[in-house]
Amino acid sequence: MSIGLSRQSRRLFSTHVPEAFLEPLQSHLGITCLSLNRPQAKNAISMKLLHEFRECLETAKYDKSIRALIIRSNTMGSFCAGADLAERRTMSQIQVAKFLSDLRAAFGQLETLPMPTIAAIDGPALGGGLELSFACDLRVAGHGVTKIGLPETRLGIIPGAGGTQRAVRLLGISKAKALIFTAKMLTAQEAHEWGIVDYVSCPSTSAFERAVELAQEITKSAPLALRAAKQAISRAADLSLESGILRLDLERASYEVLLPTKDRLEALEAFKEKRQPVFKGE
Repeated sequence: MSIGLSRQSRRLFSTHVPEAFLEPLQSHLGITCLSLNRPQAKNAISMKLLHEFRECLETAKYDKSIRALIIRSNTMGSFCAGADLAERRTMSQIQVAKFLSDLRAAFGQLETLPMPTIAAIDGPALGGGLELSFACDLRVAGHGVTKIGLPETRLGIIPGAGGTQRAVRLLGISKAKALIFTAKMLTAQEAHEWGIVDYVSCPSTSAFERAVELAQEITKSAPLALRAAKQAISRAADLSLESGILRLDLERASYEVLLPTKDRLEALEAFKEKRQPVFKGE
């Protein structure tokens, strides 16, 4: 599967090699990649990468041309090995505290982006790298990936960028405890069985290629409807079990805003004319 990337990528720190950058897929309108680019460190999260990653997220948040965002490694065979522990050893306690605060904020930014997000896990997803994927809407793992896990308790710490909370929401309390207490390393297939990843690529394809296929399916839907659906579903998890009426009110509010849109009328016309709708995000 050949996937073309635009030469006009929106890269940050243009005078240096960027460690994180946005790049639209040239051959797939509406799909953009946020690529991690520290191949020598398996994309371990440095202060520079984190800064650039957050700037990418801020740009993506306001770019209405992005209908689906794929978080990936710019180098095949990698995803994100977590925090850069070599850099961590050189940091003061104040720097470490600020780094963790910024990392939590970054994953919060990722989680609340208005468009659907997909993590393409083509290599180890460890610690903060797996926490990063937890902040995405969907996760795809490469068939041959063998290291997916949260090893922090073996390092004398715990997941510190939202991992304990998002793991519970994703897996349930018992599985989250088992994953974190044992620091178990999972293969792609095991991660799928646990519910950590949603898809595993075929042996002949990469997670990125499978993620693009998934994004293509997603981007056939109306952009405004996708954003409204994501908001309604994501906020439902934040409401208590006793607030069912509030959840329905949220769903109704998210639905009603779509009724006067041109995309909804286009969908009705396309159905009548037995053709594919052409959505414009209006």
